[in-house]
Amino acid sequence: MTSGPGGRAHGPAFLFDLDGTLLDSVYQHVVAWHEALLDAGIAVPAWSVHRRIGMSGGLFLGALAHETGRAFDEHDVGRLTAAHAAAFERMRASVRPLPGARELLAHLSEREVPWAIATSGLDASARPALALLGVPDAVLVTRDDVRHAKPDPDLFLAAATAIGADPSHCLVVGDSVWDLLASRRAGILGLGVMTGGYGAGELERAGAYRVYEDPADLLDRLYEVGVRPS
Repeated sequence: MTSGPGGRAHGPAFLFDLDGTLLDSVYQHVVAWHEALLDAGIAVPAWSVHRRIGMSGGLFLGALAHETGRAFDEHDVGRLTAAHAAAFERMRASVRPLPGARELLAHLSEREVPWAIATSGLDASARPALALLGVPDAVLVTRDDVRHAKPDPDLFLAAATAIGADPSHCLVVGDSVWDLLASRRAGILGLGVMTGGYGAGELERAGAYRVYEDPADLLDRLYEVGVRPS
């Protein structure tokens, strides 16, 4: 989403993660991955799954292969990714915007501050969320659009390009250490929100410049990151 016809951005451009940052969907993803793995005969503690939400599916399974000592070939990755997507789809009705998410995006648009959404999820599962957030025409960059997803920097760099923003003038907003690692590797200042299950200390150690309780808290304190009121 650009700053608008003839508009001037009043502050930095924002690059948002989706799950756990704008949507209350992290635990649905945890359950979906846990279910997909159990159905494949792979017993992994749910907490271990949670700690890896935000990674690309392939990297997520690579990390589990290291943990379990079980190798996943390309067929396994495709089958498990599809099973996760199907399980998540069954829970989609329970997904809601996080407090302040819709209002934050609307406020930035009204102030002509450019923003985009960059997610490690696939386009098919991520795009329906735009209507839920009230932004059906928002710029969305997904795993389908880049060679490597988080914690590689590709998604955020592609999102910055999509809205015509210099990465050095952007802010990444994410809920996981993987978002912030990708942000640092992209050379973009990161902001954390505690809506994905990570604490403030973990997010700060991963590189968050500021940490907020949720999108509503960020909206209330946008002045801290250089968004002028008009």
